[in-house]
Amino acid sequence: MITGRIISLISGRNIRRSSTVVGGTGKFDAKKLEIHRSVSKNVPKEIPPFGTVATDHMLEIDFKGGEWQTPMIRAVEDLKIHPLAKLFSDVKVHPKYTGIDGQIRIFRGDASMSRMLASAKRAALPEFCPTQLEEMIVDLEWIPLNEGTALYIRPLMAGLGVTRSKEAKLVVVCSPVGSYLTSGALKLYANPAHSRVAPDSAGAFKMGCNYAPTIALTDEAAAHGCAQSLWLWGEKQLITEAGTSNLFLFWKDKLGELELITPPTQGGLILPGITRDSILTLAREWAEFKVTERFPTMSELMEAAKEGRILEVFCSGTASVVMPCDRIVYKQKPYEDPVEMSVPCQADGESLYKKLHEAITGIQGAGECGITVIEMENCRLLVLLLPAGATFELVTNRRMACITSMRI
Repeated sequence: MITGRIISLISGRNIRRSSTVVGGTGKFDAKKLEIHRSVSKNVPKEIPPFGTVATDHMLEIDFKGGEWQTPMIRAVEDLKIHPLAKLFSDVKVHPKYTGIDGQIRIFRGDASMSRMLASAKRAALPEFCPTQLEEMIVDLEWIPLNEGTALYIRPLMAGLGVTRSKEAKLVVVCSPVGSYLTSGALKLYANPAHSRVAPDSAGAFKMGCNYAPTIALTDEAAAHGCAQSLWLWGEKQLITEAGTSNLFLFWKDKLGELELITPPTQGGLILPGITRDSILTLAREWAEFKVTERFPTMSELMEAAKEGRILEVFCSGTASVVMPCDRIVYKQKPYEDPVEMSVPCQADGESLYKKLHEAITGIQGAGECGITVIEMENCRLLVLLLPAGATFELVTNRRMACITSMRI
């Protein structure tokens, strides 16, 4: 069962910690944290455009002489970076959610921190202790309470020099965010001349070198009326990712069996997304269709579209959770005009992407409470799985009859 995770913060709240501890040998002590509070800005009443506004403070920790220095929280300001610095950024980490019980949670923060630690190692940057880092997040009053909103935690690491860094800086800022994509179903641009990364490169890590080169190509996608690029690789035109998201194909195979396909993370072409892993875990728990990790090809996609076997194509990511795709513009050859094909997204009926979106956002809001939906003949039964000793109150209305208080 995938759950959210409640973390303790320096606000002094007595919040349960997860027993999960991820690796990292670099030590800094949250108990030695120095806090220099700024004059608080007004928390915006309206949710700002995604990633444009930071909270009042940032966390800064320097690495010198082979060890992490005293962590400090201070007012957000421009960074002073040495000209020889190399950068690693983990731009989309884990949003914090306020759940149905009013508690504050990070959704699968241990997995996000483990991925950041792996990326730091790949960039030859010093290791750190994720558990201690999580203890030093502030500005809780900036957490938006509207549905579909969150507070993003955005770490960045910078190392000095062109060899293994002996000096480094770790900075964490937070940003209140709403929906990343608001235009409904996505239209994707597929061009075999455009690839996000090469095999066995750094494509499996959250590093700026995987994102900056794609911006100009995304502009070309926009010129064709598309929101994102559908990244292809090699002569067989393997489908890899869509924009900065993992991709899923839900179809009937040639034997008529339902199958959910997503590219595998082995080989370095695919970022191991936390939402991707959550989708695979849920789909395998449901056991309603085959779940396969392999690279589909554009020729397979085109053939299945002609035969009417495609049910849905959707993308997943921390920001968007699950987003459907309803059209693909495919420029098969450089000297030919692109062709556009429609992709079903079952928007008018029961769709897999909606079911997954509801399941994941439900877990984010319920934290350690698992949510299961049981389909019955004339209704749906919503089952909440609570931690031992937990109490949950339900309000009845004329369409719902249920127990108003329950203790396990």
